[in-house]
Amino acid sequence: MKKTKLFQACTLAAAMAAASTSYAGSITIASPQDPGSWDPIDTFLVNWASVATNIFDGLTYRGPDLELVPGLATSWEELDDGKRIRFTLREGVVFHNDEPFNAESVKFTFDRLLGEEGSRGPQRSNYTAISHVEIIDDYTVDFFLYNADPVLLTKLAGYGAMIVPPGYIEEHGDDHFNTHPVGTGPFKLVDYTPRSDVKLEAFADHWGGAPKLDSVTYRFISEPSTAVAELQSGRVDLVLPPTIPIGMIESINNHPNAEIVSVASPTVEALRFNTQSGITADERVRQAIIMAVDRQAIVDAVLAGEGNVIASFQGSQSFGFDPSLDPYPFDPQRAQQLLAEAGVEPGTSLQIDVRGNDSTFSEVAQVVASYLQGVGLNVSIQPYETNVLLNDIIPAGRTGAMFQQKWGGWTFDFDNTAYLMYHTGERWNPYDSDAQLDEMLNTQRGITNREERETLLQFIARYTKERALEMPLYSQNALYGVGSRVTNFEPAPDNRIRLTNVDVSE
Repeated sequence: MKKTKLFQACTLAAAMAAASTSYAGSITIASPQDPGSWDPIDTFLVNWASVATNIFDGLTYRGPDLELVPGLATSWEELDDGKRIRFTLREGVVFHNDEPFNAESVKFTFDRLLGEEGSRGPQRSNYTAISHVEIIDDYTVDFFLYNADPVLLTKLAGYGAMIVPPGYIEEHGDDHFNTHPVGTGPFKLVDYTPRSDVKLEAFADHWGGAPKLDSVTYRFISEPSTAVAELQSGRVDLVLPPTIPIGMIESINNHPNAEIVSVASPTVEALRFNTQSGITADERVRQAIIMAVDRQAIVDAVLAGEGNVIASFQGSQSFGFDPSLDPYPFDPQRAQQLLAEAGVEPGTSLQIDVRGNDSTFSEVAQVVASYLQGVGLNVSIQPYETNVLLNDIIPAGRTGAMFQQKWGGWTFDFDNTAYLMYHTGERWNPYDSDAQLDEMLNTQRGITNREERETLLQFIARYTKERALEMPLYSQNALYGVGSRVTNFEPAPDNRIRLTNVDVSE
C-alpha cells in the first residue's frame, strides 16, 4: 500500500486549547431562518451550519482561513490510489451526554447517513463515493470508496458528515434527535423553540478547551429591518448573512454601536429555468432572457458593488472557475430576435419564484422583471416562505418558469454545486436530464489529477452556460452586522462561524 497523504497536524486543537477557560458572558445572534431540524443529515441550509458548527464536530475542520486541519481525526492516510482512507481518531473526546466518542461513533454516523435514514434527507448524495466504513480498532477506521473523491476530506468538515452519538440516537430515536441534538462541539444545545430561538451553553469538557462565552442565543428573525433594529438597540450582538439589505449598510456603519463586516463569499445567486415545459423549455428563450438583463447594473445599483457578475453558477474562489469564460452580454436587441425565432408572442406571461424574506433579492427580481418586460414578456413575481420554496416547490418541480436559487458553495469546489444542480434526479434538478452532462459529472469525481479535473469542471461550466440552464447573476459578499461589545470575531466566508474564541466587552 502506497501512502499518498498523511496529516498529523493539531492546528485546530492548539488554537482551541488556547482559548481561556474562564467564561465571559453571553451574546445574542440574529439568524434569518429556523432550519426545522438539527440532525446533520436532514439539512443543506447555511443557517443550520451557522449554529450547528458549534454543536457538532467532523473528522476534519475548515475555518475562516479555508485551511483543512484535523478535527475528530488527528491524522489520515490516503491508500490504494485514494480508494481507501485510514483515519486515526482523537482519544478522550466525549459527547454532550458524556457518551464516549470512538470508532463506533464514526461507523454509526456513516452507516446512518448512507442508509435508510439518510435516504430521506438531502445530504447523502454528497457522500455516495463512500462504500462503507470498517473499524480497525477503537480509534482507527477505514473508509472504503467506490471511487476516489477529491473533495471528500473537505466534505467531512461539514453538514451531513458531522459525527453523532450512537447510544443517544438508539435510545431516543431520530425524531427526538431532530430537536434535541447532541454532538461533541464547543457548545451544547439546551433549549429550542421552533421558529423562535435556540439556546446554547458552553461545553466545558470540549476536547479543544472551553469557549470564552458561557452561552449563545440564536433568534430567528426573518425580517431584515427588525434584525437591524435589534442590532442597533443592543438586543442583538451579531446579525448573520444574508439578512442585511444593501440599503441598510450605511445606517449600520453610521451607528455608534454597530458596524458592517464584509468578506468575500462563495455564495452565488441565479435564476434557474424550468427546462421541461413552457417557453423556457426552448434554449433560445433561455438565452434571450439572460441577454435581456444587465447584470452588471444590478451589482452596481442594487448590491452597491458588494458582489461580482458570474458567467457560471460559481464564484471566483471555486475550484473549477474559469476566468476566461465571459457572461452572456447584455443585448436586448438580440434577446428580442431570439424570442421571435422561438415564436414567443409579445405579452407572454412568465413567473419568477423567490424567497419572500430575502429583501435584497426581491429588489433584484423586480429589476429583472423590468428588463424582461422591456423585451415584451409579462412578468409576475411569486414570493414563498423560504422553507416552502426549498422543501416543497423546487424539489417537486412546481415552480414558475424561473426560480431563485442561492447556493453557498461551501466546499469551494464546483463539484458540490454542479452535481447537485445538474445531475439527473438530484433534488435541485427537478426538470433537466442530460446524459452527456451526467457522464461528465460522474467522470470528474473519479479524477485524482488536479489539473485534469479542473479542466473538466471548467468544460462543465462552459457546457451549462451554452445550454443556459440558469441565469447566473452574481457572487455576493457575506455581510455581518457586528455589535460594539463583540470582540475576537472572525467572519467566515461560508457563514459557518465557530464561536470558541469570541468574547464580549462589557
